[in-house]
Amino acid sequence: MSRRTPRGLNAAAAATATAALTLVALTGPASASGSGSASAAGLPQARIFMVNPVQSSGDQTLADAKDAADAVPASAYTTAALRNLDASGRLSGRWAYVRSDTGASAKPADATAYNRTDDQFEQVMGYFWVNEAQEYLQGLGFGTELPGANDRVQPIRINQWGADNSFFSDKKAEIRFGKGGVDDAEDAEVIVHEYGHAVHNAQVPGFGTSPEAGAIGEAFGDYLAVEVGAHAAAAYGWPRRADLACVADWDASSYSDAPHCLRRIDGNKVYGELEGEVHADGEIWSRALFDIRNALGARAADRIIVNAQFGFAPDTSFKDAALTTVSTAQRMYGANAADAVRAAFRARQIPGVQ
Repeated sequence: MSRRTPRGLNAAAAATATAALTLVALTGPASASGSGSASAAGLPQARIFMVNPVQSSGDQTLADAKDAADAVPASAYTTAALRNLDASGRLSGRWAYVRSDTGASAKPADATAYNRTDDQFEQVMGYFWVNEAQEYLQGLGFGTELPGANDRVQPIRINQWGADNSFFSDKKAEIRFGKGGVDDAEDAEVIVHEYGHAVHNAQVPGFGTSPEAGAIGEAFGDYLAVEVGAHAAAAYGWPRRADLACVADWDASSYSDAPHCLRRIDGNKVYGELEGEVHADGEIWSRALFDIRNALGARAADRIIVNAQFGFAPDTSFKDAALTTVSTAQRMYGANAADAVRAAFRARQIPGVQ
């Protein structure tokens, strides 16, 4: 698979600034059905992609065409409620706010009118999907029965990075989305991948200071992107016509052969195949997470996976992180769950996992 400029925070550059967590009450997503319109009376509605156009259509021939509106069928869009907004009249709310952007700032009142030719469409996508990701974590119990996992207002900058790349900056605890090819914030899985870095850094300030910790960070971002997209598709009744394990199908259409994937989370790499590059090596860890999901179901797996990360060190090794995840499974769900988690890591030949 061809690769693009690696996404995400460079592990060697991770800072050790602290992050404050505030526990808040659970705010779950509104119920949804049909085409994806959320049944949340009175809330502003937004036009968004159903995760991404390739995933919802299954059409691997879709291409960016310089942001042309007719490059993507109307059926790739849906409308959904913009939840948790504040009273500012901007894309600012309880879990996310767009702090700077290219072009004029989007207005929630106009959010059903934007399409991919408009800079404002990516702003709306950024707000919606960061909010959706935090709501997913809240729905797992993080912020109520479990510690909060980045349960704060997440700053987002859209197209402020002058390259086809996106990243989370731990110095400012903000996410920046790039442009070029398919602009990054057009793909929900790119948005949620970067949010995964923000979650990790909130749980363990400065996370990713060793090559293996950096790989775990990239893997978790990929895995969370797939999970949040899959959960949203099921909750809203959206079609999914592309491979679940393929990450960022739409963004990857600009730099990969069909079927387009930034990376996959179902590969067969094992620990002995470490390359020393965090994105490539992350495919070892993400496969283990995917196997845990398939063994335990998404909800139990994700509660274990995210909760275990509170116990990681900033420079954790695969071995230590795996053992922490096994012990977390044992504590939360008992021996059978721990055995399933252990088996997933053993299949990746993580050393020290017995």
